Amino acid sequence: MFVDAHCHPFDLKDYSPQAEEERRKLGVICASSAAVLEEFEYCERLSNQAKADNAAPLLPCFAVHPQMPLVMGAHNLLQESLSVLDTLAAQKRLCAVGETGFDLYNAAFKETEKTQDELFKVHLETALRYDLPLVIHSRRAMHKVFAFSSELKKCRAVVFHSWSGTEGEGEALLMRGVNAFFSFGAAIMLNHRGAMRCCASFPAERLLTETDAPFQPPRGREFSCYADIKAVLGAMEALRGSAAYSGGVYGGTEMEKIIETNFRAVFC
Repeated sequence: MFVDAHCHPFDLKDYSPQAEEERRKLGVICASSAAVLEEFEYCERLSNQAKADNAAPLLPCFAVHPQMPLVMGAHNLLQESLSVLDTLAAQKRLCAVGETGFDLYNAAFKETEKTQDELFKVHLETALRYDLPLVIHSRRAMHKVFAFSSELKKCRAVVFHSWSGTEGEGEALLMRGVNAFFSFGAAIMLNHRGAMRCCASFPAERLLTETDAPFQPPRGREFSCYADIKAVLGAMEALRGSAAYSGGVYGGTEMEKIIETNFRAVFC
């Protein structure tokens, strides 16, 4: 099966109302991201219906996104979201805590760094308490991630959504005992040299594919969709020297099975 380790079904439906139908036809197993209760409940409905129909699984995840302190602002709203997180985890309705982490991309986000620190600690504690995988968003903040490496190595698994670190940073996380998985999407199709080098060199058993749909679209497109996962996997194969990717067409190889095995080891 194709694997989409990070997507946003609630947002995607506004771009593509038939997205869930497309996902099922393609047989894409995915982990969905939600940052507020309405989003999570939508993903959970899709998940339950997929189970009932014996369709490709959709696994619901939840976290207060590190950009939310800037977007939401009010402290009480953030606390309400953290309460939702704990309730969902306690009720065993979550497949992972995420995406959480740090975003220091610009001055506005940097102003919320202290709040991001506090939120991440709560998310990490929740993942450890309920033995859930942790999905991390990190932009210009790998130093923050490494500050928590001793705690992260206690996590069942840590998925780095849209990995933007270096080869050395990825290797260092593994050396420190973090059960890390590195997820790659459109960046490896858009000539992002750092992501391409990492995708080519990291151990196959540590790789995941994603679309981040509808965000991070391929060049020339308004949004990304589940069908893009074939191109992502094909680009991964090409970077790793497989002959299965030729002329922009993915032919299917052992890598597809490896990525599915990795996904199931993390989320299932």
